[in-house]
Amino acid sequence: MDVDEHVLPGCSAAGIRVVELCASDEVELQRFFERAPDYFIAVNGEPATPTEAREELHGQLPTGWTCSRMYWLGYRDADDRLVAVVNIAADLLASGVWHIGLLLVDAHLHGTGLAQRLHADLETWAAKKGAQWLRLTVVIGNTKAERFWPKLGYVLVRIREGITMGQQVNTVSIQVKALAGGQVEDYLRLVARDWPDTP
Repeated sequence: MDVDEHVLPGCSAAGIRVVELCASDEVELQRFFERAPDYFIAVNGEPATPTEAREELHGQLPTGWTCSRMYWLGYRDADDRLVAVVNIAADLLASGVWHIGLLLVDAHLHGTGLAQRLHADLETWAAKKGAQWLRLTVVIGNTKAERFWPKLGYVLVRIREGITMGQQVNTVSIQVKALAGGQVEDYLRLVARDWPDTP
């Protein structure tokens, strides 16, 4: 396990470096979000709001949820432009469960394989830091995400309905990926709220 909490994942894509985003990156992150209207319309029913980046960078976990550390990662190209962002929470809900809240690649790089390489590097890094499971939520109807995540080995553990996100109420699928050979039942013993019949 990594001793240095500040070690960030590498990126196997040529010319891309990874940085941790902070409050001073808010304006640039906001512009990045505004270049991704399709994503925000799919999940929130509207383009990024004028305060989207601020709310994301300073957002709080739902009441009763805990994590050991929240990361906002920025992926910069050779010209120092932000070309992808990742939000990931370490040890969310249970030790060893890392939750990907957002993985978003600039539209001009869609289809290049960057998202897959970025995820592979992220997975290796998280496992080295103690992650046993990766967890994420996919909005039903966001067809790009519904196709993307299963190809990377994620499996459905439950469906939740009535989740308000921005201007719309969504049905979402909660998906997980084992990093240490576990079975879904092992994950569900760690995170009881993801049992299919749990309110």
